[in-house]
Amino acid sequence: MDLTLDVENYKLNIRAGGILIHNNKVLTHRDVNKDHYCLPGGRVEIGESSEQTIKREIQEELGKKIEILGYAATIENFFEMENKKYHEIYFLYRIGFANEEDKKINYTMHNSEGKEYLQYVWIDLDKIDECNLLPKCLKDIVKAKDVPIHKINDDLENKK
Repeated sequence: MDLTLDVENYKLNIRAGGILIHNNKVLTHRDVNKDHYCLPGGRVEIGESSEQTIKREIQEELGKKIEILGYAATIENFFEMENKKYHEIYFLYRIGFANEEDKKINYTMHNSEGKEYLQYVWIDLDKIDECNLLPKCLKDIVKAKDVPIHKINDDLENKK
């Protein structure tokens, strides 16, 4: 069961994501019906660590094994999507493919669970500022040399 909870007019999510950088590009995913990109990952399940979550999510979504290279950041993320307010705790890890052949991948990948609307796209780090990567503070985290980082991203601040 995912760690997600409806509280008053908010949805609380606990998530884990991965920063996979290869050939000066970062792996992102996007729903082809939306105008933004995110890092691959998903909701933490009850009894599961955030490290276990990112490993499980990449295995489920891409059919690939990864290794954790280090802890990168925690984001307290407040945002609205589809008329619903979200409060999200987001754990980020630097990750890498475990298999040597997978480390050569440089093409757009598709979801191995059959979710055809999801694409996994490499974004050039030199062009990341032009990309609509959410939450907004991810661009700084992806480029950061000094980690771990704690960020608060509050897209709802002006709506309170």
